[in-house]
Amino acid sequence: MSQDTPVPEQAAPVPDGPPVRPPRRRGRTTLLIACAAVLGVLAGAGAGYRIQYDRPETPLPPLAQHKLVQPKGAAPAAKPLTAAEDTLVTYDGDLRKLLVKRPKGAKDWALPYGEDGWVSLYDYADTFKDPVWVFGDLLNGDFRRLAAASWKTGSGPSTTTTEIRLVQFRDEYMAVAPRKLEDQQDYMPDKEYAGDLGSAIPGTSDGRVWVYTHEKAGYLPVHTARALARKGNVMIDIWMYSGRPIRESTIKALAERQWERM
Repeated sequence: MSQDTPVPEQAAPVPDGPPVRPPRRRGRTTLLIACAAVLGVLAGAGAGYRIQYDRPETPLPPLAQHKLVQPKGAAPAAKPLTAAEDTLVTYDGDLRKLLVKRPKGAKDWALPYGEDGWVSLYDYADTFKDPVWVFGDLLNGDFRRLAAASWKTGSGPSTTTTEIRLVQFRDEYMAVAPRKLEDQQDYMPDKEYAGDLGSAIPGTSDGRVWVYTHEKAGYLPVHTARALARKGNVMIDIWMYSGRPIRESTIKALAERQWERM
């Protein structure tokens, strides 16, 4: 075959299946059905409202209970709380009167700070290792006031000194006293201090006592006991020092007496 001979055109292949139809457009039909359904609901609601509106009013059944009796005149005045019932009288009064009385035979032990039973914030902060930080923390922690008492018993190496601090906070915007109590209790299990968790004070919810001994080469051992508890917005902090061992029952009994006086 020469190159000038035309090549016959081939017929297009015939598909095996039936011809494919384009999908039907259903948007308009679906919209019409939805509109009809909405109109049907509105028509039914309107008809129901009209039927209820045309019905005569039906009175409600009477109440099962008797008619309430309205009191005449002003209510009787409430009885004033006693001093034992009103905590504001207790905690807003002279805090020094809540301190436990010294035992018989005890002698004065001059506090290293304070005057006439009251201790300032500055003097109180000065008893800590970092007084500057403690002063700022207590100042921002709504510190209100502090009353303290102290005494000593025995003589010579058996001398025992006792100090009780009642630290009051202003729990106006938040409960400060529980947080301050927890701050003091948190470091007592350190080896530098008691080195243990202490034991609970009976009758209190979060009070604890510790009994431990400090020993240093060249010095006599110092036996120490501490009690920490809280009543209302007042933190109870009791310290005892002695040249002889201090019984746990001794510091517990003192802490219970002080807590009960609150």
